[in-house]
Amino acid sequence: MAGKKMNEFQDMLPFMADRLGGEGLIGELCKGFRVLMDREKGVITFDSLKKNSALLGLQDLSDDELQSMLLEGDLNRDGALDEMEFCVLMFRLSPELMQQSETLLEEALQQEFMDRK
Repeated sequence: MAGKKMNEFQDMLPFMADRLGGEGLIGELCKGFRVLMDREKGVITFDSLKKNSALLGLQDLSDDELQSMLLEGDLNRDGALDEMEFCVLMFRLSPELMQQSETLLEEALQQEFMDRK
C-alpha cells in the first residue's frame, strides 16, 4: 500500500495504544486528522494530504501511494476522508492493532457465552 514510511507509522500505533489507552489513541488520531485535513472542507483531500504529509513524516510517499491511501479509506466514496474514515483506516493499516481487537472481541464473546450458561 503506502510504502516504507507508512509502515514506520503503522508500527507506532500499537505502542501508542499501549501508552495512551483507547481514548488517548483516538484523540491522537483525531489530532493527526486535523493536521492533514483541508481547513475549508473539514476533510482530508488528495491536495491536503500531499501538502501536509511531511508533517507526519510521510513526505516520501508518491502521488499514487497517497491516492491509494485515500481510496482505501474512502468508505462513502466521496473522494475524501472524514475523521471517522481516517481513524478506521489507521486501525486497518495496523495488523497488530487489528489482531488485538479480534482477540478482545473473541474473549468478550466467549465470556458472554459462558455467562449465559
